[in-house]
Amino acid sequence: MPAIPIAPLVPPAPVEVNGDTPTLRLFALLEVIAAKDQYFSLQSLADETTVPKPTLHRMLQQLENAQLLERSAEGRHYGTGVRLRRLAENLLMNDTAHGARHAVLRKLVAEVGESVNLTALSGSEVIYLDRVETPAPLRFYLHPGSRVPVHCSASGKVFLSQMPVGQRQRLLAHTPLEAYTPKTLTEPEALEAEIRKVKRQGFALDNEEFLPGLLCVAVAVPSRAGRSNLCVAVQAPIMRLTTDKALALLPALQRAAAALSRIETDATPASLAGHVTPPDGPDAA
Repeated sequence: MPAIPIAPLVPPAPVEVNGDTPTLRLFALLEVIAAKDQYFSLQSLADETTVPKPTLHRMLQQLENAQLLERSAEGRHYGTGVRLRRLAENLLMNDTAHGARHAVLRKLVAEVGESVNLTALSGSEVIYLDRVETPAPLRFYLHPGSRVPVHCSASGKVFLSQMPVGQRQRLLAHTPLEAYTPKTLTEPEALEAEIRKVKRQGFALDNEEFLPGLLCVAVAVPSRAGRSNLCVAVQAPIMRLTTDKALALLPALQRAAAALSRIETDATPASLAGHVTPPDGPDAA
C-alpha cells in the first residue's frame, strides 16, 4: 500500500497586540493572556505574539505591578493576578442584565420558533450583542459579536430611521452601499425612502437584502431617553418565514422589546435616564 503523504503542520500566525495608546495595547495583551488555561513564560508569549521581547517584558512588569498578573513560585512563569480574577468575578456576578435579556430572547424563540437576536449600532455596522438559535435544523448561524452592514439589515434600518436626517446623511455618505444580493438597496434615494417608511411603520424588514434566502424583521427596544440603540429581531429562511408571517410575529416581537426595555430601565442609573440625544439642527426629522 502506498504511503499517504502527510501535510506539514503550519504554525499559527503570530497574534497582533494592537492599540492606539499604551493602555489599549496592555489591554490587548491581557485579552491574549485571558485565553490561556495555564501559566506562561515570557519566551512563550514572545513566540506567540508580534511584540518584541524587551517591550513584552516591560508590559508584563507593568501588569504585574498592577496586580493584574502574578508570577509562579519559581519566578519564571506568569498567570492571572488576583485583581484581574476579581474583575472577572465581579463582571459575572453583577451582569444580571445580560442574563435577564438572554432569558427574554429564549422565551421569544420558544414563542415564534425562529432565531432571534439583540443588536446595537456600532459606527456604520450593526453588532450582535446576543442571539438564541432556533432548534430547527435549517438556519443561518450568526454568533454574538457578528457585524452586519447598516444599510441592508432590518435592525440597521431601524437605527437609521431614528437618526435626524442630517446625521443619517453624513453617516451614509461615508458608508459604501455595497450590493450583497440583487435585492440590496444601493441607491441613496431608494434607501432614504425605505428608512422613512420604517420610521412611519415602526419596524423594518430585511427581505434577502444581506443574505440570499434570509428574511428578518426588527423593532427598536423602547428607551425612556428617546432614541434607542437596541433592536430585537427575528430571522429565518424564506421557506419558513414569508413577509406575511413576519408581520404576524410583530406582536410577540414588540412584547419582547417591551420586556427588554424594562430590563434596561432597571439597569440604568437614574442620573443617565433623562439624557436624550439632541436633534441635529433644523433638518431633524
